[in-house]
Parts: sequence; structure tokens; C-alpha cells
Amino acid sequence: MSAFWSRIVVAVALLPAVLGLVWLGGWWIVALAAVAGVIALHEYFGMIRELRPVALAGFAGLALTLLGVQLGGITWLLAGFLATLGLAFGLFLVSRTRTSATVAVGSTVLGAGWIGLGLGHLILLRGLPTHGQLAAFTVIIAVFAADTAAYFTGRLVGRHRMAPALSPGKTWEGFVAGMATAVFVAFVALYRTGFVDGWRSIALGFVIALTAVLGDLFESALKRDMHVKDSGSLLAGHGGMLDRIDALLFAAIAAYYTILTLQ
Repeated sequence: MSAFWSRIVVAVALLPAVLGLVWLGGWWIVALAAVAGVIALHEYFGMIRELRPVALAGFAGLALTLLGVQLGGITWLLAGFLATLGLAFGLFLVSRTRTSATVAVGSTVLGAGWIGLGLGHLILLRGLPTHGQLAAFTVIIAVFAADTAAYFTGRLVGRHRMAPALSPGKTWEGFVAGMATAVFVAFVALYRTGFVDGWRSIALGFVIALTAVLGDLFESALKRDMHVKDSGSLLAGHGGMLDRIDALLFAAIAAYYTILTLQ
């Protein structure tokens, strides 16, 4: 099966399951985030293995971040994440590695923060007191739809490369298509709901689209530094788990604070 059709099959199979767990909320979405987060963090540590990250501290920090957000909201989310720094340095002290502390500890905290805070804010979106399900659904579907529109538009009519040094496959034509798609999804999903609707939904769509692209390019920059093409091969045409959720990690955080601002 070609990468093109593998990409479609994986998306069709996984999206309903993801949306179903998000709909249930509570510990179901925490479990979803934990599974995705552990796989993504494992892929991340695999990419940067030459930097000798303190992987155990990273996984512990991810767990504490996700548990914290579910048990105590954003305050405990931050507390869980910040614990990663102490854990990473403590384990570095007792390890026998001679690598740089700055590199080892810094790369560990980066992974736990990038993945843990991104997924943690998706849980925060779902936990909003009003329209939490709708908010989480809107962000997930807008990110997925924008990525799909950008991918197909880039393949069909893309001519002008957006970031050739980081991601040669991305084009400005795809970016515009993805932007328009995210704005459309946000507007339709929130139309006349009394919750970030009207012009505010359009603003939210722009924020989601822009930060999703930044999230994608951020991972591309890391992969370029580490000289790898994909974070993994778990999801066939999509690459690894991190390749699939990189855009969402940035977009979930930005969308959460945008919604709080616009409400």
C-alpha cells in the first residue's frame, strides 16, 4: 500500500476512536493523552539519543503533568511539568554519563514540556465548564482538516515552498488552503453557539492554523538537527505518533488561551 493510501486508512480508522474518547472526557481522555504521550516521548528520545537525555525523568514528568491537570487543573499541570527539571538533574547526578548536563537535562525538559504541556492543554480544553466537548472537538478537527487540506493542495497545485530548509514538502499554496480550512471548521462548529462564535470563531481558526503550522515546523527543525526523516513508522503514511500530533501540541495550548481571552 502506498504512503498516500496508508495515510487515508490510518486517519479513517483512528479519528473516530480519538473523538469518541474525547467525547467521554474524564479519565478516558487522560488515558488517550497518556498513550499518545508515552509513544511520542519514546519517539522523541529515540531521535535525540545522541544527546543522552534522562529518559526516565521525562516519562515521569509527562505522567505527573497529565495526572496534575486532571486532579488539580492548570496549577498542578505546571507543578507536574516543573518537577521534570528536578528529576532530570537528580537522575543525571547519579548516572554515569559524561555528557553535558545542560544538553541532557535541557533536552529532557524540552520533550516533557513540548508533549506534556500540549496534551495537558487538550485536557484543559475538554474540561472547560461550558462547551468543553465542543472546544476540544473544534481544535482537533480544525488541526486535522487543515493538515489534510494543506497536504492535498500541496500535492496537487503546490509550487512555492514555504520552508525549504526545514520541510521541503510544505508549500504556501498548502498553507493558504489549510488556513482557510481551519477558519471554516471553527466558524461552522461554533456558529451561533454563544461560545466564541461570530468573528471570534474566525480569530480562533486563524490562531489554530498558524500555531499548527508552527508546531509542524518545530518538529521538522528537530528532525533536521537529528538527521531523521520521521519520528517513527507506527502510523504508516503518517510516520510516527509525534509526526501525527506535532501540530496539535502547539495548537491546543494557543487555542485554550485564545478561548479564555475571547469568551
